[in-house]
Amino acid sequence: MEKSYLSVFLLVVAVSYTMAKDFSTKNGKKDAPSVKKETQPKLPQTLSRGWGDNLIWTQTYEEALFRAKSGNKPIMIIHHLEDCPHSQALKKAFAEHKEIQKLGEKFVLINLIYETTDKHLSPDGQYVPRILFIDPSLTVRADITGRYSNRLYAYEPSDIALLYSNMQKALKLLKTEL
Repeated sequence: MEKSYLSVFLLVVAVSYTMAKDFSTKNGKKDAPSVKKETQPKLPQTLSRGWGDNLIWTQTYEEALFRAKSGNKPIMIIHHLEDCPHSQALKKAFAEHKEIQKLGEKFVLINLIYETTDKHLSPDGQYVPRILFIDPSLTVRADITGRYSNRLYAYEPSDIALLYSNMQKALKLLKTEL
Protein backbone atom coordinates (compact mmCIF):
# COMPACT_ATOMS: atom_id res chain seq x y z
CA MET A 1 0.00 0.00 0.00
CA GLU A 2 2.87 2.32 0.75
CA LYS A 3 4.20 1.78 -2.80
CA SER A 4 0.86 2.74 -4.31
CA TYR A 5 0.78 6.00 -2.29
CA LEU A 6 4.31 6.78 -3.44
CA SER A 7 3.36 6.05 -7.07
CA VAL A 8 0.28 8.28 -6.84
CA PHE A 9 2.31 11.04 -5.20
CA LEU A 10 4.98 10.92 -7.94
CA LEU A 11 2.26 10.93 -10.61
CA VAL A 12 0.62 14.02 -9.03
CA VAL A 13 4.00 15.83 -8.85
CA ALA A 14 4.78 15.03 -12.50
CA VAL A 15 1.32 16.18 -13.70
CA SER A 16 1.53 19.35 -11.57
CA TYR A 17 4.97 20.16 -12.95
CA THR A 18 3.82 19.67 -16.53
CA MET A 19 0.69 21.78 -16.01
CA ALA A 20 2.64 24.55 -14.28
CA LYS A 21 5.14 24.58 -17.12
CA ASP A 22 2.37 24.85 -19.73
CA PHE A 23 0.67 27.60 -17.71
CA SER A 24 3.82 29.72 -17.41
CA THR A 25 4.56 29.32 -21.13
CA LYS A 26 1.06 30.41 -22.10
CA ASN A 27 1.26 33.47 -19.86
CA GLY A 28 4.53 34.55 -21.49
CA LYS A 29 6.57 34.13 -18.33
CA LYS A 30 9.02 31.64 -19.64
CA ASP A 31 9.51 29.44 -22.66
CA ALA A 32 9.60 25.77 -21.96
CA PRO A 33 12.77 24.18 -23.25
CA SER A 34 10.78 21.62 -25.20
CA VAL A 35 8.68 24.28 -26.95
CA LYS A 36 10.36 25.28 -30.17
CA LYS A 37 10.19 28.99 -30.91
CA GLU A 38 9.42 30.18 -34.38
CA THR A 39 12.21 32.54 -35.32
CA GLN A 40 12.61 34.56 -38.43
CA PRO A 41 15.73 33.80 -40.39
CA LYS A 42 18.60 36.06 -39.42
CA LEU A 43 19.33 38.49 -42.20
CA PRO A 44 22.93 38.77 -43.30
CA GLN A 45 24.70 41.85 -42.06
CA THR A 46 25.17 44.47 -44.76
CA LEU A 47 28.52 46.05 -45.47
CA SER A 48 27.25 49.28 -43.89
CA ARG A 49 27.09 47.61 -40.46
CA GLY A 50 24.61 50.35 -39.55
CA TRP A 51 26.71 53.34 -40.67
CA GLY A 52 24.36 54.15 -43.55
CA ASP A 53 22.42 51.50 -45.42
CA ASN A 54 21.78 53.78 -48.41
CA LEU A 55 25.49 54.31 -49.06
CA ILE A 56 27.73 52.04 -51.11
CA TRP A 57 30.33 50.38 -48.90
CA THR A 58 33.34 48.35 -49.97
CA GLN A 59 34.03 44.97 -48.51
CA THR A 60 37.82 45.04 -48.24
CA TYR A 61 40.56 47.62 -47.87
CA GLU A 62 42.14 46.41 -51.10
CA GLU A 63 38.85 46.90 -52.97
CA ALA A 64 38.57 50.43 -51.53
CA LEU A 65 42.08 51.26 -52.75
CA PHE A 66 41.26 50.00 -56.24
CA ARG A 67 37.96 51.91 -56.41
CA ALA A 68 39.59 55.12 -55.15
CA LYS A 69 42.36 54.98 -57.73
CA SER A 70 40.15 53.97 -60.66
CA GLY A 71 37.26 56.30 -59.75
CA ASN A 72 39.38 59.25 -58.60
CA LYS A 73 37.52 59.45 -55.30
CA PRO A 74 38.85 59.84 -51.77
CA ILE A 75 38.44 57.02 -49.28
CA MET A 76 36.86 57.49 -45.89
CA ILE A 77 37.87 54.60 -43.68
CA ILE A 78 36.15 54.04 -40.34
CA HIS A 79 37.78 51.75 -37.80
CA HIS A 80 35.33 50.59 -35.13
CA LEU A 81 34.26 47.64 -33.01
CA GLU A 82 30.75 46.21 -32.81
CA ASP A 83 30.74 46.04 -29.00
CA CYS A 84 32.44 49.39 -28.33
CA PRO A 85 30.01 51.94 -26.83
CA HIS A 86 31.97 54.85 -28.35
CA SER A 87 31.81 53.25 -31.80
CA GLN A 88 28.09 52.58 -31.39
CA ALA A 89 27.39 56.19 -30.37
CA LEU A 90 29.38 57.59 -33.31
CA LYS A 91 27.69 55.14 -35.70
CA LYS A 92 24.26 56.33 -34.58
CA ALA A 93 25.19 60.01 -35.01
CA PHE A 94 26.79 59.29 -38.40
CA ALA A 95 23.80 57.32 -39.70
CA GLU A 96 21.29 59.95 -38.54
CA HIS A 97 23.16 62.95 -40.00
CA LYS A 98 21.49 63.57 -43.36
CA GLU A 99 24.25 65.82 -44.75
CA ILE A 100 26.96 63.29 -43.90
CA GLN A 101 24.94 60.54 -45.54
CA LYS A 102 24.56 62.65 -48.69
CA LEU A 103 28.22 63.69 -48.76
CA GLY A 104 29.22 60.07 -48.19
CA GLU A 105 28.08 59.27 -51.73
CA LYS A 106 31.16 61.14 -53.03
CA PHE A 107 33.58 58.84 -51.17
CA VAL A 108 34.75 55.29 -51.40
CA LEU A 109 33.51 54.12 -48.02
CA ILE A 110 34.73 51.30 -45.86
CA ASN A 111 34.18 50.48 -42.23
CA LEU A 112 36.48 47.96 -40.64
CA ILE A 113 36.00 45.96 -37.49
CA TYR A 114 39.49 44.56 -37.80
CA GLU A 115 42.91 46.13 -38.21
CA THR A 116 44.60 46.16 -41.59
CA THR A 117 48.24 45.33 -42.14
CA ASP A 118 48.81 48.83 -43.57
CA LYS A 119 50.70 50.71 -40.84
CA HIS A 120 49.71 54.03 -42.45
CA LEU A 121 46.16 53.50 -41.15
CA SER A 122 47.25 53.69 -37.54
CA PRO A 123 49.67 56.65 -37.52
CA ASP A 124 49.04 57.40 -33.85
CA GLY A 125 47.79 54.04 -32.56
CA GLN A 126 45.11 51.43 -33.04
CA TYR A 127 42.15 52.88 -31.16
CA VAL A 128 38.49 52.96 -32.09
CA PRO A 129 36.59 54.69 -33.39
CA ARG A 130 38.97 56.43 -35.74
CA ILE A 131 38.33 57.87 -39.17
CA LEU A 132 40.99 58.56 -41.77
CA PHE A 133 40.82 59.98 -45.25
CA ILE A 134 42.92 58.69 -48.16
CA ASP A 135 43.19 60.55 -51.43
CA PRO A 136 43.06 58.82 -54.87
CA SER A 137 46.86 58.80 -55.05
CA LEU A 138 46.55 56.44 -52.04
CA THR A 139 48.11 58.90 -49.60
CA VAL A 140 46.71 59.01 -46.08
CA ARG A 141 45.67 62.60 -45.37
CA ALA A 142 47.40 63.10 -42.02
CA ASP A 143 46.35 66.77 -42.15
CA ILE A 144 42.64 65.95 -41.75
CA THR A 145 42.23 65.29 -38.05
CA GLY A 146 39.71 65.41 -35.26
CA ARG A 147 39.93 67.65 -32.22
CA TYR A 148 41.97 65.45 -29.86
CA SER A 149 45.74 65.82 -29.61
CA ASN A 150 46.27 62.34 -28.14
CA ARG A 151 43.99 60.56 -30.67
CA LEU A 152 44.21 62.62 -33.84
CA TYR A 153 41.64 60.65 -35.86
CA ALA A 154 39.08 60.03 -33.13
CA TYR A 155 35.58 61.47 -33.30
CA GLU A 156 32.72 61.46 -30.83
CA PRO A 157 29.02 62.09 -31.54
CA SER A 158 29.52 65.70 -30.41
CA ASP A 159 32.19 66.05 -33.15
CA ILE A 160 29.79 65.23 -36.00
CA ALA A 161 29.95 68.79 -37.39
CA LEU A 162 33.76 68.59 -37.44
CA LEU A 163 33.57 65.24 -39.23
CA TYR A 164 31.25 66.76 -41.83
CA SER A 165 33.66 69.67 -42.26
CA ASN A 166 36.58 67.26 -42.65
CA MET A 167 34.67 65.32 -45.30
CA GLN A 168 34.18 68.58 -47.21
CA LYS A 169 37.88 69.36 -46.75
CA ALA A 170 38.87 65.97 -48.20
CA LEU A 171 36.73 66.66 -51.26
CA LYS A 172 38.10 70.21 -51.68
CA LEU A 173 41.68 68.92 -51.49
CA LEU A 174 40.84 66.47 -54.25
CA LYS A 175 39.54 69.28 -56.50
CA THR A 176 42.56 71.49 -55.89
CA GLU A 177 44.96 68.67 -56.74
CA LEU A 178 43.33 67.94 -60.10
